[in-house]
Amino acid sequence: MTDLPQPPVAATRPHQFTAHGVTISDPYAWLKDPNYPTVTDQDVLAYLAAENAYFEAVMAPHKPLTDRLYEEMKGRIKEDDSSVPQKDGDWLYWTAFETGGQYRKWWRKPVSGGPDELLLDEPALAEGKEYFRLGAFSVSNDGKLLAYAIDDNGSERFTIRVKDLATGEHLSDTIPGMLSEIVWTADDSGFLYGLANEQWRTDNARLHRLGTPIEDDIALFKEADEGFRVGVSETSDRHWIVIATGDHVTSEVYLLPAADPLAKPLLVAPRKTGREYDVETHGQTLYIHTNDIDPMWRLATAPIADPGEWTELIAPSEHFYMTGIECYRDYFVVEGREDGLDQIAIHRYDPSIAPQRIVFPEPSYAAGLGDNPEYEQAVLRLGYESMVTPGTVYDYDVATGEMTTLKVQEIPSGYDAEQYATERLKIRVRDGTEVPVSIVYPRDFPRDGSRPLFLYAYGAYGYAIPPNFSTGRLSLLDRGFAYAIAHIRGGDDLGQQWYHDGKLEKRSNTFNDFVDVAKALVADGWTAEGKIAIAGRSAGGELMGAVVNSNPDLWGAVIADVPFVDVLNTMMDESLPLTPGEWPEWGNPIEEKAAFELIRSYSPYDNVKEQGYPPMFISGGLNDPRVTYWEPAKWAAKLRATKTDDNVLLLKTNMGAGHGGKSGRFDSLYEAAEEHAFALWQLGVEG
Repeated sequence: MTDLPQPPVAATRPHQFTAHGVTISDPYAWLKDPNYPTVTDQDVLAYLAAENAYFEAVMAPHKPLTDRLYEEMKGRIKEDDSSVPQKDGDWLYWTAFETGGQYRKWWRKPVSGGPDELLLDEPALAEGKEYFRLGAFSVSNDGKLLAYAIDDNGSERFTIRVKDLATGEHLSDTIPGMLSEIVWTADDSGFLYGLANEQWRTDNARLHRLGTPIEDDIALFKEADEGFRVGVSETSDRHWIVIATGDHVTSEVYLLPAADPLAKPLLVAPRKTGREYDVETHGQTLYIHTNDIDPMWRLATAPIADPGEWTELIAPSEHFYMTGIECYRDYFVVEGREDGLDQIAIHRYDPSIAPQRIVFPEPSYAAGLGDNPEYEQAVLRLGYESMVTPGTVYDYDVATGEMTTLKVQEIPSGYDAEQYATERLKIRVRDGTEVPVSIVYPRDFPRDGSRPLFLYAYGAYGYAIPPNFSTGRLSLLDRGFAYAIAHIRGGDDLGQQWYHDGKLEKRSNTFNDFVDVAKALVADGWTAEGKIAIAGRSAGGELMGAVVNSNPDLWGAVIADVPFVDVLNTMMDESLPLTPGEWPEWGNPIEEKAAFELIRSYSPYDNVKEQGYPPMFISGGLNDPRVTYWEPAKWAAKLRATKTDDNVLLLKTNMGAGHGGKSGRFDSLYEAAEEHAFALWQLGVEG
C-alpha cells in the first residue's frame, strides 16, 4: 500500500528480565511510563501522538464513509429518548436525553401528581470535559438527598457529591477516590461506600456521616487479601446492608443491619477457596445462591440466626444455569440460562405452588429483570431483545401472567425486522464440543461464500455476550454482511463449567473455539477465508491477538479495542492495580513455572512472529486502569517491526479517556463508525 503515509517506528531499547530460568527480552518496555498512572514521559507521549497522527492520515480518505456511517447510526437513535418511569415509594423516576444531548438527565415526579423535578443534569456536569461518566447514583430512603459519583478522566476513580433535592444545593460532603456503590443507612444520616487504594482496588467498606470530615469516616470492613475486592449493596427489603468480598473464584458475605451499621457484621459463611455465593433475605430467612456443590449453582436457605446452616431449596440442574435471584415480599425470582438461553422463573414461598416460567418466542434472544426497586412489587419490569428485535420493556403481572408492552426501542430512520433473520447455530469444534453461535443476516443472504461476515467474541471472566439488538450493526447488514457472536468457552454462556473450560490451563480452548467457529462458517458457505472481520475488546482483544498469531490468513480485518495483549508482563507485575486479583483467572507466573510457561505460550505480544498479518485497527486509552495504554502501544510497535506484509496497521490512543473509550453517546458512536469504516474498507465493501 505505497499510497499510504509512512507509519511511525518505535525505538527499541534493551530491556530484559529472567524468571524460572528463562530470559525474556522486551525492547518496547520503555513505553510504560515509570510515573504511571501519571504519563509525562515525552518520548512516550511523542510516540502515541505520532501514531494518532498516522491514524488520522490513513483514515482521512475514508472520512466520507465514516461520516456516512455515523449519520446512519445517529439516524437510528431517538435523540430525545427517555426511559419508562418506574415507581419507588412516593415517586416516579426516569431518565431522558434531549435532542443533541450526549448525556442523560435524571428526573422524578410525585406519584400523587405534581411537577417534574430535575434530580441530576449530566450535560451540565459534563460541560467542558473531554470525558464524563456517572457512577453510583443513590437517592436517600426519605427521598430528600441524592448521593452520586462522577469520573471526569476515565481513570475510574470517582468523586462522591451529595445534593439536597429540595434546595438543589450541594452539601459540603465531597469524597474523592471512590470505587463502589453508595448505600444509605436506614435513617439517612450517612451512607456506606468503598475507597480505591493505591492499587486501584477497593479493599474496604466505610461509613460516612453527613456533615463530618471524611477523615472521620469509619472503616467497617478491611480486606487483607490483595487479590480480593470489596463491594457494598443492600438486600431487596433494604433491611440489610451487604458487604461482599471476593476474587474470581471465592467469595465471602457479611450483613449489617441498615438501622445499625455499627453493629458487628454478621458473617454468612467464611471464605472457602473455590466457593462463591451471594445472599438475599426474606423475613428471617437467608436465600443463598451458590456454586458450592455444582458449577450450575443452586439455591439454599438458612435462618439469619444461624447463617451457616444451609438447606437446599432448588437443586442444581444439568441444563439450567442459575445466575441469580431476587427476593420480593410475595415471591422470589430466579434468573438463569437454559442451554444458553435466558430464563426468568417466579417462585412462591409456598413450595407446593409450581413456579411460573416466562416464555420468550425467538430461537436466540436476551431477556432479564429490569429496574424493580420496591419490595412489594406486584408487577415486574422486564427487558427483552434479540438480534432482530429492538429493545422492548414489559410489565409482567405476577398474579395474572399478563405481559404489557411499555416501550419498544424507536428507530427514527425506520426499521423492518422482516428484512433480517436470526438463528442459533451449534458448531462442533476440534475437541468435539458444540459451541453456540448467534447469527443475524439479511433474509436474501446467499450461502455461497460470496459475502463478508463480522464475527465477535469475548471469552473470559465468565461473561456471556448476549445476542442483543444493535442499531449500529444494521449498517453492516444493509451492506450484505452476516454478523455472528461466538459463545466460546471462557464465558459462562452454558454454565460456569463453560467458563472454567476456557481459563487457566484450558485457556487455549477459547482461541481454538473461535478459530474453529470461523472455519465452520466458511465451510457452511456463510463467508470465505479472508472475508471475515473480527472484533474483541479487552480480554476479547487478547483473543484477537492470539488468533492473528495462529491463523492470520482467515481474517480480512481485525479490530482490537483496549486489548489485553501483554499478558505475561502484566501478570508478572504485582504492582499493577489488577494483577493480584487476576491470578485466579490467568495463573500466577511469578510463583508457578507452569503458569509462566503457559502464559508465555499464548501471550499475543510475546508470540508476534515474522509472518503476514491481516489489516488491524488497535485502540487504547491513556487513562485506562484495566488494560494500561502501553499494552496496545507495545503490541502495535512490535507488530510493525516484525510482520512481513504491507497491510495497514493502525493504533489509536484516546488521550483523555479510559477503558470504555469516549463517553458521550455521539462521540462513542463516531468511534464505532470509524471501526466499521475500517472493516468495510479492508473488505472492499465501501459504500
